[in-house]
Amino acid sequence: MVGIVIVSHSWKIAEGVCDLAREMAQGHEGIIPAGGLDDGSMGTDAQRIADAIAEADSGDGVVIIADIGSAIMSAETAIELLEDEERGINAVIADAPIVEGAVCAAVEAAGGGSIDSVLSAAEEACETSKL
Repeated sequence: MVGIVIVSHSWKIAEGVCDLAREMAQGHEGIIPAGGLDDGSMGTDAQRIADAIAEADSGDGVVIIADIGSAIMSAETAIELLEDEERGINAVIADAPIVEGAVCAAVEAAGGGSIDSVLSAAEEACETSKL
């Protein structure tokens, strides 16, 4: 099953988005938060994200959904770290809203979708109107 990593500057946001996505995806356990810094402050850490990617990976790849700014740069660095370690994990970053993208990706992953279809589901959330 495709794993999902939620990257936020806030641990609470990352954890909350994961909780919602797991609920909507009927308990998909491969949805892992990577938010905040070790001391509990706001920020992102590439090694923390790399560890979350490794935890989320079951062999089918991992889609990363991030909030803003440096979360994307940290996720890119995390992917590079994993490549340097030659872990062989296929990880991609979605250009998607963090909440809606996570829910759509989780449902697609729980249904057995490929990494490409999970990525597409996350990114298509940008087109969904709330009204």
